[in-house]
Amino acid sequence: MKPTLLVLAAGMGSRYGGLKQLDGVGPNGETIMDYSVYDAVQAGFGRVVFVIRKFFREDFEARVRSRYGDSIEISFVEQELDVIPKGFFLNSLREKPWGTGHAVLVAHKSITTPFAVINADDYYGQRSFKVIADYLVKVAGNKGNFSMVGFRTGNTLSESGSVSRGVCTVGSDGFLVSVEEHHNIKRDDDVITGENSKGERVIIENDTPVSMNMWGFTPDLFEQGWRLFGEFLKERGDEAKSEFYIPFIVNKLLEEGYASCRVLSTPDLWFGVTYKEDRDSVTKRVGELCDKGVYPTPLFKKND
Repeated sequence: MKPTLLVLAAGMGSRYGGLKQLDGVGPNGETIMDYSVYDAVQAGFGRVVFVIRKFFREDFEARVRSRYGDSIEISFVEQELDVIPKGFFLNSLREKPWGTGHAVLVAHKSITTPFAVINADDYYGQRSFKVIADYLVKVAGNKGNFSMVGFRTGNTLSESGSVSRGVCTVGSDGFLVSVEEHHNIKRDDDVITGENSKGERVIIENDTPVSMNMWGFTPDLFEQGWRLFGEFLKERGDEAKSEFYIPFIVNKLLEEGYASCRVLSTPDLWFGVTYKEDRDSVTKRVGELCDKGVYPTPLFKKND
């Protein structure tokens, strides 16, 4: 059994000003997503599923297929607003996607193995993929055995503006207790603050583990996730901008005692492009990795 990689690539990039998942940062125009797929192949993943939007599918799919060749099996699913359970109706004012939790759920027909979830525009590092791949192989055939690669808050900020992160509480046994989405996280005078789910401004310690949406799930997540999405729609489905996040699913299943979530550590540093201004620093860091021989240039051979 080889695990599957689910890449969340449906984001509109409103703060970035375009489809940042297709913006080249490598020596030959490679994207951050390309490096993640390469790392996943090396770590033992057997298949990649991309969550995208219908309006850019043609260009996205053509680019991905020409880039990766036969290096790994790939498929595509579309996250659209009308992909909701029967009996619910779409608010005509809603334009905003349903969120990361919904993005995962739309892949339910395409995944039957344990799988990892990542953002298309975040760099996680080779060893991060290895630790989560190994854990997914270990829990194959089980239910409710989730995992998450944790990163230090202080290493996940942007100098170009505020960010959103899933701030984690981890027990002494190394398992996740809870994760809470915080918005507008930034550093001022060496103090990191962010807004919690209640809208309160709170201090976040530099070493506090956060989720960068690198999750590991067993496929039973889908059935449970759709159940919780239905509950979410009953309460907030008529709102124009409410979002259904992955941490909401995880928290509920932890609270219900259905699942456990191992927090995996990695020596790798995260980096990504939240804002257009982040691009230069990301390009520089990718170039340094290539110069050190961490990645070949070009990344994928045409005859793969």
